[in-house]
Amino acid sequence: MAEGIKRPEDEGTKETRAGSEGRKAGGTGEANKIAGTTPLPEVNFETFVISLSTSALVHLGHLPEPGGSEVKVNLELARHTIDTLAMLQEKTKGNLSDEEKALLDNILFDLRMKYVKAAS
Repeated sequence: MAEGIKRPEDEGTKETRAGSEGRKAGGTGEANKIAGTTPLPEVNFETFVISLSTSALVHLGHLPEPGGSEVKVNLELARHTIDTLAMLQEKTKGNLSDEEKALLDNILFDLRMKYVKAAS
């Protein structure tokens, strides 16, 4: 977690805020659960990359928008998300595990191919 950012559960307080009930303390590697929603995955590089990839797939029209069944294509947002992943690839070069590098490389290749197909 970023230095200087404190959450109520980090300090052991029992402050009640909207959505904070039913959540386990983060940072333990366990999925957090917010009342009434799906458990959240652990925050790590892989889940971050997959989240961005999912956003790109939504913008490419391969997945419906969250909470709906309507599929919309927005190539500008898809391109922006793909560019964000490419920037992440460049900035993390030499600092990723083999598995993280392969995941990012494969996702970028797949998204770029889908983008070219959607744009043509």
